[in-house]
Amino acid sequence: MPIQDLPHIAAGILDTPSLAKLALPADAHHHPPRILLLYGSLRPQSFSRKLALEAERILRHFGAETRVFDPHELPLLDSVPASHPKVQELRALSLWSEGQVWVSPERHGAVTGVFKNQIDWLPLEDGSVRPTQGRTLAVMQVCGGSQSFNVVNTLRVLGRWMRMLTIPNQSSVAKAWQEFDDDGRMKPSPFYDRVVDVMEELFKFTLLVRGRRDYLVDRYSERKGAAAARAITVAADVTEGVPATAAARDPASTPAAKPGCCAGAAC
Repeated sequence: MPIQDLPHIAAGILDTPSLAKLALPADAHHHPPRILLLYGSLRPQSFSRKLALEAERILRHFGAETRVFDPHELPLLDSVPASHPKVQELRALSLWSEGQVWVSPERHGAVTGVFKNQIDWLPLEDGSVRPTQGRTLAVMQVCGGSQSFNVVNTLRVLGRWMRMLTIPNQSSVAKAWQEFDDDGRMKPSPFYDRVVDVMEELFKFTLLVRGRRDYLVDRYSERKGAAAARAITVAADVTEGVPATAAARDPASTPAAKPGCCAGAAC
């Protein structure tokens, strides 16, 4: 379509995607995919933690490098400065990761406060850095009773808000207390098979996005905004140091203000 048919488009900013632009860069990293796993319970027998550790074992089998964040001692959002060591640990792990796994129990039909607090400490922006943008994401939940999808649906909303690439598959483990043995290992079942499916898919998508993340999340509206900001900066630099006007140099040349009127305004 000719650009003339898109009169509201800034032609110099619009990008036309192509397979060539999605080609893997020559300097693409070849290290193992880096996956961060978050879980949402502080209970000693946390089933969300057990599920996260089971997922970690599968990812390691595929060759991923993994980290599991321990939410103990993470303060409530805004109760401490962001310089708190536990907050810094979480943010550093998010930046380190290429993909993430989020596992939360369902509490009153929603994610737990423990889990949400971790996400709330990850800002959408931190200066010029976006701690989660472009990273792949797999979502899972554990249920105390019958199977539900409230939590995974909420996690998808959070993932979209955090500008993450959430994979299509997901896992919801019903009656989680029946699905793990005394050693904390997940028993063989269709639930376990689904967890394997989800981790396999996450690993594939993480490899697919690698080296292309910045391009995939590069947005027209943001490029346009950045160009406008640069134009303002350039204009300010050009006018800086320009001699003041005669009126500014000679106050007497400025008309006196009328009562009740701003000086220099057209009254």
